[in-house]
Amino acid sequence: MDDTHPAATASGKVAGLAGFFSARWRRGVPLDRLFWRDMLVAGTAINIASSALALVLLGLKLPLWLVLTVHFLPVPYNIFLALAVWRTAEKPGGFKAQLMMLGSALWLIATVVV
Repeated sequence: MDDTHPAATASGKVAGLAGFFSARWRRGVPLDRLFWRDMLVAGTAINIASSALALVLLGLKLPLWLVLTVHFLPVPYNIFLALAVWRTAEKPGGFKAQLMMLGSALWLIATVVV
């Protein structure tokens, strides 16, 4: 198959997504990037988008189970990010790593509660 074939493109995207998760779980991403960019910026943006969509669905008077599903859809990803930060922060140790571990725990609580 060549790279322009739809199956090749789809398999490449799946491999890229698997690589994204694998790199973060195997501590292959710098802690600063994982904490600031992946968790705080991207993760928070995903949560805001999910909550906004849930509010729109609620305003359209769609079933509550659908609204809650959309609202809580990012929770497994949030848990993954928080655990990845903890695993990555264990490697270097130190005060900065401990602060990032605490920050990730507080962020996870805030994203689930809000």
